[in-house]
Amino acid sequence: MKLNLTHLRATAVAFAATLAVSTSPVQAADLPCSTAKLIVPWGPGGGTAVIFGIFEKAIEASASPVKIKVVTIPGQGGGAGAKEAHAAKPDGCTLFAIHQHLVVNYINGVTDFSWDGFEPVAMLTDTPEIIGAGGHVEYDSLEDMLAAAKANPGGIPTGVSMGATSHFLWIMLGSKTGTDYQYVPFQGGTAGRITGLLNGSIDLGGINMAAARTQRDDGALKAFAIAADERSDLIPDVPTLKELGVDMTYSLTRGIMLPKGTPQEFVDYWAGVFKGPTEDADFVAEQAAKGTEVLYLGPEEYAAWWKDTEGEFLDAAKELKVGRFQ
Repeated sequence: MKLNLTHLRATAVAFAATLAVSTSPVQAADLPCSTAKLIVPWGPGGGTAVIFGIFEKAIEASASPVKIKVVTIPGQGGGAGAKEAHAAKPDGCTLFAIHQHLVVNYINGVTDFSWDGFEPVAMLTDTPEIIGAGGHVEYDSLEDMLAAAKANPGGIPTGVSMGATSHFLWIMLGSKTGTDYQYVPFQGGTAGRITGLLNGSIDLGGINMAAARTQRDDGALKAFAIAADERSDLIPDVPTLKELGVDMTYSLTRGIMLPKGTPQEFVDYWAGVFKGPTEDADFVAEQAAKGTEVLYLGPEEYAAWWKDTEGEFLDAAKELKVGRFQ
């Protein structure tokens, strides 16, 4: 994404200090509910549901007088849940858990609204994508992978969820490196793609941190690069794309939105509630065990991040004539 996450971490510290003065999770706004619904637009057991389940548990144990309940609404690559959240009453009692799927849904015409159809509340976690391959492929580095792709344009079977963020990972990598891939559609997210890599039905695909940590020792999977600003302490031997000459970062950066028109006092209230767990060492460690870094930004910084991020997605979609830009 265009905004450097190292810069975001620095600005997050300054913004958090300001937010701490104005927002306290124990000073509840006059919400008309004791428990708010948090819509996760994918099925139970997926990465986003797991991450926000940890938030649900933390907020339940906190001093917040209003708790949250995760409600999964799968379908349309996140679009079904997005539509329900978009249509919800702006009373502070319906929240929406999102990542970059929101702008991808817009590009693909699944929704007629993007991130600015909501009120940004807070960025919460960052999960960098990992460029992976099955153990059966001949190449052992990103350089060799790109050379193979250039020698066989559009010919290397690569697992994606068509039109979703996993698809845009390879679209944007192709845009940066002059490569193209044979996209093989997989349902079931990362788990399905990893199965495909393991059984040899695909050669390439994005893999998650858990797989990168546990399924490389026996040669079942390969990890060529992590699409982050810095190497991960969890897989320190895997270089970043930038180290390898590809000026690109790509991660699922999860956060919270509220329906458009929600009063600012409710936005600030929930920003404070979700900020609380991110300052707890045990909570941060629990998220890290899932391969996810905690990265908090409040409403204004989160809105700025969305504006820049959407711009990069739209630029790639226009260049490659994807979705509504065909």
